[in-house]
Amino acid sequence: MSDLTLGSLFSGSGGFELGALISNITPIWNSEIEPFPIRVTTKRLPNVKHLGDITKIKGIEIEPVDIITFGSPCQDLSIAGKRNGLDGTRSSLFYEAIRIIKEMRNKTNGEKPRYIVWENVPGAFSSNKGEDFRCVLEEICKVKKEDIFIPKSTKWQNAGTIMGRDYSISWRVLDARYFGVPQRRRRIFLVADFNGQSSEQILFKQESKSWNTSKGKKVWKKATRDFRKSTDKHINDTKLVFENHGQDTRYTGPIGVSTTLGANLGSGGGNTPFVVEDKSIFDIRLTSDNTKNVRANIYKTDTSRALDTNGNNPNANQGGVAVCYSTSKSSFHTIAEKELVNTLVATDYKDPPLVNDNYIVRRLTPLECLRLQGFPDYWCDDLETENPTYKEIKFWREVFETHRKVVTKSKRPKTDKQIIKWLKNPYSDSAMYKMWGNGVALPCVVFVLNSIKNFNNNG
Repeated sequence: MSDLTLGSLFSGSGGFELGALISNITPIWNSEIEPFPIRVTTKRLPNVKHLGDITKIKGIEIEPVDIITFGSPCQDLSIAGKRNGLDGTRSSLFYEAIRIIKEMRNKTNGEKPRYIVWENVPGAFSSNKGEDFRCVLEEICKVKKEDIFIPKSTKWQNAGTIMGRDYSISWRVLDARYFGVPQRRRRIFLVADFNGQSSEQILFKQESKSWNTSKGKKVWKKATRDFRKSTDKHINDTKLVFENHGQDTRYTGPIGVSTTLGANLGSGGGNTPFVVEDKSIFDIRLTSDNTKNVRANIYKTDTSRALDTNGNNPNANQGGVAVCYSTSKSSFHTIAEKELVNTLVATDYKDPPLVNDNYIVRRLTPLECLRLQGFPDYWCDDLETENPTYKEIKFWREVFETHRKVVTKSKRPKTDKQIIKWLKNPYSDSAMYKMWGNGVALPCVVFVLNSIKNFNNNG
């Protein structure tokens, strides 16, 4: 482990902390208020101190660290939102992070943190006609030099650098699909070096050595595969991903990489991408073109026959590919094999054999969302606590009370009985979808943190 240490504000799924460990940086503390992500990080990162609500943290009281990361809430900056900007309730927490950074640097006479990493949506460039990103740059510069002013820009570029006399700030949009995961996820990564001019070298000139990253010339198009704990029985098959249009019930695809996992993932309204379940392909060979001839040869094939321009109708020798199932009242499905469909029975008028010439799709599972963010499969495993101690119940009582006051605004606090029940089974699809939608793509984080470590050790 290197001498560098890290603190993570708005920790979420623990991506920055895990990225630090992969990069041989020691995570010291984190801050989060959502119960499920806290359950994940307290299980996976037991040596990382949980500080709770960012508004209650004082930079002069917590342990100083070399790097502070903060993917501050971006909902008010998002293109899909109301564009409330930095004055929005959630995005204004950006200023709380700046306060903590200033307080810590005052305590350590400007020594720590030397580096900060800010992650956010590209919508920050244009939010409030670019004024929000100008304020971001100005506030970060003021950590080092209070009287600085950043001029307005008509259009912020996807990459840039500010060089001060003894500090530097650089930003760059990284897309997760160029870093080893099949998801279109473009995010701003901003690095500030308050004690040097290394930010440009960190973001643009360093090569990550602990992660096999691409330079951006090739997109990873292979979806989730070879995962030991897949919920799908065909664990080695590549899935096809479809884009979900919730407003008009369309889905389009297949697409090479998943659409971005958003903060509202899994909360209804058709915001979860679809994937195709595994299917066997059968080739139907008819004896004459474009006729419905009962004399046909049907056999299993690995690839589809060529599709012609007249449309695709398996029972008229156009396209010539179909998947044949028989169904039953018990919802059992059997694939027709050995060039034969299954035996026709008396109940076929209710459940006749099916020839399926369309895709059947389902929503991405939380496990697949985890993989699309580049996390290991075990990250959300074994979160249960069967017999919590008094100390653990007290900790979680504070967690849920903070969440109630800040997020849910519920009038009734959770009882200890409710907390104990939740600790025995904290899982819910909605909580996992929300965590991954709000999370960071781990390979991008590793690229940035590993670059900081490499420069700090060798620069």
